[in-house]
Amino acid sequence: VMHSMQYAEGKGCRNCMSRTPFATLIATLLCCVGVGVFCFTMYRGTTLTMRMLQEVFRLQIQWVEPVQLTFLVVGAGMGGLGLMILFVGCLSTGATRARVYTTWRGRVGGRTSCAIFMGLAYILVIVWIVVLVCLVFITMLFTMALLQCSTIPKEQCIDYNQFGFMFPGDTPEEDKRVCHGEKNMFCNDYVNNAEIMFICASGASFVVIISLIHYLMCLAANYAHIKDQEKFMDLQDLQYMRENSEMSTLPKERF
Repeated sequence: VMHSMQYAEGKGCRNCMSRTPFATLIATLLCCVGVGVFCFTMYRGTTLTMRMLQEVFRLQIQWVEPVQLTFLVVGAGMGGLGLMILFVGCLSTGATRARVYTTWRGRVGGRTSCAIFMGLAYILVIVWIVVLVCLVFITMLFTMALLQCSTIPKEQCIDYNQFGFMFPGDTPEEDKRVCHGEKNMFCNDYVNNAEIMFICASGASFVVIISLIHYLMCLAANYAHIKDQEKFMDLQDLQYMRENSEMSTLPKERF
C-alpha cells in the first residue's frame, strides 16, 4: 500500500511538473520584477527631480503628478498582462492542452488568443525600447551634472545658461545658476540620488524588454503546439476510423 501511495504521489508530481509552463513562468517573474523596480525608481526619481526644479531653479512643474500616476497604471497593466499570458501558457502545456483544445472552437480560440498576445507583446517591446532610450538620455544629463559638481570648485557657481533651451523662456538668468548653499543640496541631495534612481530604472526597463521577448518566444511556441494539437486530433480520428473499418471487415464467426 505504501509503495502504491508513493507511486501515485510521484506520478502526480510528474503530472504537475509537466503541466507547468516554466518558460512563461520565468518570463512572468522577470516582467514583474522589472516593472516593480521601474515603477519604484521612476516614482522616486521624478519626485527628486520635481523637488530639485522647485527648490533650486524655482520652477513650478504641474505635470509630474500625472506622470507618477501613469507609472502606477503601467505597473498594474503590465502585471495583469503577464498573468494573462501565464494563464494562456498553462492552458497550452502538457496534458492540459490535450483536454482544453479538443474541439475545433477551442483550438481556434487558443490560437487567436496567442496571436493577440503576440501582437501586444511586439508593440510593448517597441514602447519599452523608446522608454529605455529616453531613460538613457536622462541618465546622461544627470551624469553630466554630477561631473560638473565634482569638477567645478565649491566657491564657483554651476552655470546652466548654456542650456537655456531646457528652461521656460521667462526664467531669469540667476535662476539658471547653482551657487553656494544650493550647490551642496543640488549635488548631494538631488543629482546624486536621482542619477542612481534613473540608472536602476534603465536596468529595469531592459529586464522588461528581455521578458517581453521571452513572452514572444513562448507565445509562438504555444501557438505551434495548439496547431499541432489539431493535427494530433485529426490523426487520432483517422486511426479510429481505420480500426473500425478493419473490425467491420473481419468475419463474424471469429467473434
